[in-house]
Order: sequence, then structure tokens, then C-alpha cells
Amino acid sequence: MQNIPHVPVLYREVIETFENIKSGVVIDCTMGYGGHASMILDANPNIRLIAIDQDQTAIDFSTKRLEKYGKRVEIRKGRFSHVIKDILSDIDPKEIKGLLADIGVSSLQLDQKERGFSYESDNLDMRMDKEAQISASDVVNNYSQHELEKILLEYGELRNYKKLASEIVKNRPFRSAKELGEQLKPFLPKGKKIHPATLLMQAIRIEVNDELGELKSLLQSIEDAKIPNAKIAIISFHSLEDRIVKKTFAQWAKSCICPAEAMRCTCGNNHQLGKILTKKPIMAQKDELQENVRSRSAKMRIFETKI
Repeated sequence: MQNIPHVPVLYREVIETFENIKSGVVIDCTMGYGGHASMILDANPNIRLIAIDQDQTAIDFSTKRLEKYGKRVEIRKGRFSHVIKDILSDIDPKEIKGLLADIGVSSLQLDQKERGFSYESDNLDMRMDKEAQISASDVVNNYSQHELEKILLEYGELRNYKKLASEIVKNRPFRSAKELGEQLKPFLPKGKKIHPATLLMQAIRIEVNDELGELKSLLQSIEDAKIPNAKIAIISFHSLEDRIVKKTFAQWAKSCICPAEAMRCTCGNNHQLGKILTKKPIMAQKDELQENVRSRSAKMRIFETKI
């Protein structure tokens, strides 16, 4: 009997988003430990599900967890930005009825200290794919001060990014996330809701895994595939990701894509890919927030492509 590690965020809202799908394929771009995947399969007994993940530990776990669904499930390993292109070229886009991406680090990756995602970890790794070349140690100990300033500002939105980058360069090498956090603690923001090192670790993790580039590539692949009559649900966990999703969905909903300064429409006014189903992002309900503190940052936006 498997020990199911955690309940996925926004589980009720995800089920509701993809309910009543009579047939076809749902793509889970970020399978993780199979929580969302199993719920979607249970709620829609006539669909197939293609799941993607780059973490072999998650794949090994979910292969066992989802084996009861038999041929209804196909698992592919790799970065979703790459694998999604293969999937969209392998099957007829008309078969796809839904696509889910739960962006970011999973609870299990955070809980496994040896993975180096937590500020309490005794190493510096943070790779979602253990076979990836660049680790957090490479970023922290080898990046130039200017490169560090850039990621701390852009990905961590840390105001004193220059001072933090200077302290990293001055005191390296660092061998653990715990050591890095302790050294920079006097210069990190002191908030009541999150650990002072959270934004620092976020910035490094995003760089290691190219998380924003992955998200942009996924959205571009979806746009290029012109999937008809499908729901696209993206769950993000920080403002940088949410902004990208919000901006992309707004662009997809436009019929006219002429420049704002254009005197008249010359684009044909027929570029709308569908409609936004969430004017504001969906967030966790009170009971979920109490049960799962990590759900407090989750925001889900949904787009429905037109027929």
C-alpha cells in the first residue's frame, strides 16, 4: 500500500474545471505525485490522461499510483516545454479536452531536504531534474555578482539585491542552503507570513530550473497548436508566473491585435483563441488554507479555447 504524500492544491477547483468531459485526452503537464491526475481520472471515467514530469522520483511513485487506470494513463519524462511539443504533434489537437499545469516546486521536493529546495537543506541543489547540469551550487558559487544581482531582482523581487549579491560573492563558497540563509539573514526581509530566506531561495530555484522560460514556452506551444474546445488551467505560486499567465490569456482573448495607435483595424479582427473563464484568479478556500499552508500562494487561471 502506497503512502500518499499529500493532497494537491485547489483539488476541488481542479476537479470542477475538468468535470463532465465525456471523452478525449487531458494533459497533466506537471504530474508530480499524481494527485491531480488521479482525481481527474476518477471524475471522468471515459478520458485518457497524458502526464508529464521531469523528476524520476515522482515518475516512479506515480507509475505505481496510477497503474490501476491501465491504458488510460501515459507518462512521459522530460521538461513540459519540450514534451508538450511532441504530444501536440503526436495526437490530433481535437482530441485534447483539457490541459493542467501546476507550476513550481512540489511539496515532496520541499520536504526532501536532500533535494536542496528548503532553506533548511544541508546541500545546494534545487534541480527538479536530478540529471540537469546546473544546480543551485553552480549559481551561488560561480555566477558573477552582476548575474546574481539580476536574478535576485527579477526572480526574487528583493529590494536590496545589490547588497545580497555582494555578500554572496564575499562569503562564498557555500555548501548548503542552510549556510546561505544564515549568512544572509541580517539582510533578508523580515515578514510574519514567510521565512526570510523564501524569496532568496525562490530566485535561485527559478534560475536553476528556468521556470519562467518553461512557462512561456508551454503557453507558446499551446497557442501554436490551436487546440479547439479545451480548458487550459494554470496554477501558479508567485506573482511573476501569475503575471505571465494573466498577460498571455488576455492576449489570447483579443480578436483585434492591431497596435493601440492604429487608426483602423487591418489584422482581420479574427485572432481570438477563446475566452477567459476567470476574471480573477481562483484561490484556496478557508478549509484548505487551514489544512495546507502551502495552498495560500496558489492561484489558478482558466482559459477556454473556442470551437
